[in-house]
Amino acid sequence: MNRKEFLKSVLAAAGAATFGAGAARAAEPLKIAIANFGDHPQLNAAWEGFKAEIIAAGYKEGTDVTFTVDHVNFDATLVPQMLTKIEAMKPNLILAVTTPVAQMAKNQLGKSGIPIIFTAVTDPVAAGLVPSWDKGDENMTGSSDMQDFAATIKFTRQLLPDAKTIGVPYNPGEANDVAMLAKMKELAPAEGFGVAEVGIDNVNDIQQRVASLAGKADVIYVPGSNLIQPAIAAVASAALAAKIPIVNTDDGPVKDDVVPASFSMSYDKVGRNAGKIAVRVLKGEKPADVAPSKPAYEDHAPAISKKAAAAFGMAIPDSFKDCGCIVE
Repeated sequence: MNRKEFLKSVLAAAGAATFGAGAARAAEPLKIAIANFGDHPQLNAAWEGFKAEIIAAGYKEGTDVTFTVDHVNFDATLVPQMLTKIEAMKPNLILAVTTPVAQMAKNQLGKSGIPIIFTAVTDPVAAGLVPSWDKGDENMTGSSDMQDFAATIKFTRQLLPDAKTIGVPYNPGEANDVAMLAKMKELAPAEGFGVAEVGIDNVNDIQQRVASLAGKADVIYVPGSNLIQPAIAAVASAALAAKIPIVNTDDGPVKDDVVPASFSMSYDKVGRNAGKIAVRVLKGEKPADVAPSKPAYEDHAPAISKKAAAAFGMAIPDSFKDCGCIVE
């Protein structure tokens, strides 16, 4: 072989090696990082639903896609550290679970070029995550867990026909809670309810603040607050002492006979909605062109605990006799 032929063979081999390396890189699975706020049944159901939806779309775990899950045990001061760790992994997409995590992800990684999908966020517009309900942000969009508050209030009226005032504990520092309170104030009068609000910004104050609703509220609505919902047992303890029935946003405590009733949505569905959006983004759509989603009415369902209702002194109306929603 002469020098010219030798050089040609070397270049051909190098080209083949480069092509082979490129093919190997292309065959690497997509990396999806899940940034959760804390270990909680609703939030876990959301990211598990998200993951299931992506796999259902044809992405095989381990071959086409891999998932990592991190959380900070509801300690907001640790979120930046979690996000720095995630960014170093160079994922193809990030799922941010809850409003606080999504807001910090946007501030910290919004210009990173990594698409960010949020879930378990009540009002992404009020939280500054997207410009409107009709479009996403430059690098972010996702699924809301905004309940149908009009339906929730109707359920509460049917459950407690003589109640006059709904007590609403909320965290003034959480955008989700503030948006929820505004919606409750807007819609409650249509069903003849007034609203008695009580701000709670520290988990240690929950029992005292909820107890302050005695004599002011006939029923308490507990929202999906990242501060208050994980401490539902403390809310229930104070409400039980005051004999104020609770309508919760999550049916788990109803099934555990901790609170009398709930009108809740499926967080699996909320997560799956985020998964559908993620698939669109993974296939090339820009987050800015994908509008955030809201749960449909049919994604909600009532639940009533017979045991907890009796403990709270709440009679279950006959209209619920055949609802299939009574937990015996």
